[in-house]
Amino acid sequence: GSGAKAGSSPTTCPTCHGAGQVQMRQGFFTVQQACPTCQGRGKVIKDPCTKCHGHGRVERSKTLSVKIPAGVDTGDRIRLEGEGEAGEHGAPSGDLYVQVQVKAHKIFEREGNNLYCEVPINFAMAALGGEIEVPTLDGRVSLKIPAETQTGKMFRMRGRGVKSVRGGVQGDLMCRVVVETPVSLNEKQKQLLRDLEESFGGVSG
Repeated sequence: GSGAKAGSSPTTCPTCHGAGQVQMRQGFFTVQQACPTCQGRGKVIKDPCTKCHGHGRVERSKTLSVKIPAGVDTGDRIRLEGEGEAGEHGAPSGDLYVQVQVKAHKIFEREGNNLYCEVPINFAMAALGGEIEVPTLDGRVSLKIPAETQTGKMFRMRGRGVKSVRGGVQGDLMCRVVVETPVSLNEKQKQLLRDLEESFGGVSG
């Protein structure tokens, strides 16, 4: 606000007559400077507001809703126009900048617009090949696993990553295969593995 008490208004400065500047003579020269009475505002407050003490602003807290665009990353800033520091004596308010901090995800890791995830498969699928469903941002999709796939093999699913907040380019999903060792085998399964080992020319214990 203006900083004046309710029901009153700032009045024209009697020193500068509203110009906000006064002329000062220094030797042979005349210079203009901000009016010392009104600090260059051109008006003075004779009856200041008791809440803001004539400054035209008070401190308060409020909660704002922020629209998060798709593709934002840690360190990006979102500008909220007019929600920053209030201007003095009715001047426009500044802007508020919200800095984004993205939480870690339990499945995906992000690098730029690309996402990375681990895809566990059993040793039979690794050896023989097959098809498995993997998670994406848009739901689960099928990924074909070729025969003789080794742990660490990376598969790229194009266009399944994060959409760029600036250019609209869609990143990729990088799936890293992890071959799991079977556990809690029953006796029949163990014997099958022994038979398989012997077929490779190994020695069964």
